Amino acid sequence: MKRLFDIPYHQLEKFPNSKMFSTKINGKWTSISTIEFIELIDKTSKGLISLGIQPGDKVGIISSNRYEWNALDVASLQIGAIVVPIYPNISNDDYKYIFNDSQIKLCVVGDVNLYNKINGIKTELPELEYLFSFTKETYIPHWFEIHSNYSIIDENTLSDRKSAIKNLDLATIIYTSGTTGNPKGVMLSHNNILSNVMGCVDRMPCDQHSRVLTFLPVCHVYERMLHYLYMYMGCAIYFAESLDTIGENIKEVKPHMFTAVPRLIEKVYEKIISKGEELKGLKRMLFFWAVKIGEQYDVVNRTFWYNIKLAVARKLIFSKWQEALGGETRAIVSGSAALQPKLAKMFLAADITILEGYGLTETSPVISVNCIKNGIRIGTVGTLIHDVHVKIANDGEILVKGPNVMMGYYNLPEKTAEEIDQEGWFHTGDIGTFIEGKFLKITDRKKEIFKTSGGKYIIPQAMENKFKESRFIEQIMVVGEGQKFPGALIVPNFNYLREWAHNKQLKVTNLNNAELILNREIKERIQKEVETMNLNYGGFEQIKRYTLLDHEFSVEGGELTPTLKLKRKIILSKYSNEVEQIYNV
Repeated sequence: MKRLFDIPYHQLEKFPNSKMFSTKINGKWTSISTIEFIELIDKTSKGLISLGIQPGDKVGIISSNRYEWNALDVASLQIGAIVVPIYPNISNDDYKYIFNDSQIKLCVVGDVNLYNKINGIKTELPELEYLFSFTKETYIPHWFEIHSNYSIIDENTLSDRKSAIKNLDLATIIYTSGTTGNPKGVMLSHNNILSNVMGCVDRMPCDQHSRVLTFLPVCHVYERMLHYLYMYMGCAIYFAESLDTIGENIKEVKPHMFTAVPRLIEKVYEKIISKGEELKGLKRMLFFWAVKIGEQYDVVNRTFWYNIKLAVARKLIFSKWQEALGGETRAIVSGSAALQPKLAKMFLAADITILEGYGLTETSPVISVNCIKNGIRIGTVGTLIHDVHVKIANDGEILVKGPNVMMGYYNLPEKTAEEIDQEGWFHTGDIGTFIEGKFLKITDRKKEIFKTSGGKYIIPQAMENKFKESRFIEQIMVVGEGQKFPGALIVPNFNYLREWAHNKQLKVTNLNNAELILNREIKERIQKEVETMNLNYGGFEQIKRYTLLDHEFSVEGGELTPTLKLKRKIILSKYSNEVEQIYNV
């Protein structure tokens, strides 16, 4: 295998899958086989050629996860087109920038709303010639129209296109989510992503007999690389209907593996704990006894007596957690942001293997990942994958070299030169160290560390993860660059607050979120929680003052990236008045 589009043919040869992709349609899981998928991609490739798509032309895809996404992706790659995947929930300004920067010639969107959105700005996208929709709607060009003239293209023409594509050729331009400024187009070759696929094969506990559930956006390089990996290994890939139906879909599919971002794992854990809160008497006591055992879990150095208690907790309590995840889950792979060590402890204690990894779009994406084969260390992102090299710079920054490092940023040679030095080391912007000489540990983002006016360094991400261990705190962003002390914007966990208030017989039932955070008892309880969390830090690090917000940070609100990371500069700008109040003393 030298090109990404070789992967489906590899699957057809080694272990053709009758359920290569499965989608739930009208309440029933419907599958497409390997051979059907290949027939679809070949027909699509010929259709694209008939429309005049040339090698190097850009094909945009804006859609939620569906097998048609993968089909168009592979069909475009095997005729030498460059795939530009785009999130379905970004702003019009970002769409205009990405379309015009990459010069997208043909685009397929997921539904009528996206079609109308792109069609509404089409006059500002001079290079866009064709716009289709995966969803069939009256008066909207359906993507099957691409196939309408496929028969005029013979096999030799398609074969010649495929043969001309080399391992080091550009395959895709993936625009970063843009926490600051315009998105940057990361150029990845077939070799970049294939090296990652092959480097992760022995890290994933799945094979041709495995079912995997996918719900993270495939336009993100993390999930997209894993789709290629699943195809290579012959797994049956099931598409979750939506984030709201994940619980139900997991019970139906009984996946052996799925991927998640920490925010979703936090939500799963909160839901489990909420169920525990509803228990009474002995059952409730046993539940929280097991949780306490889980909080003390470590992969190494467990005592004989602890292992006995853990075995009891797993049999009596944690087995129910496993059932909630389908009962057959071998692993959950966590990436995109830092996972709270507490959550890793809890899931591993429950005998649900959680594998935290690390990487960036610029590294295709995986640099390292915990795995059963090479060992797991809580609080780290595991060992380096095959052929990837890391060194720690004098200032602690993680530098990466290997076949996974991007070709560069599209149309930004100066920025590329800033990020990749003359020796070929990519500067990640992350600070880290090695534990036991091989397990990589991320401590913070280099650009997010800030100094107080007293010259003390504050590491916000580590603090935020610690504070989010509190059941009263849903989200938090630490602020205070150039100020006398660190402060914070805090979003309370309103569901838990109401439950706590009900148990305390506080009369807050009819209060909305804005009124709730003004309640004296509520404010006192959160203050107590902040004081407790502050005990983990030295005096200069402690959160001295904070502001409570009455709504969550969200992608729609512009405060989070599509992979749920904080857009710090945007949040600081949007909530400048609230931040000013913290320091206006």
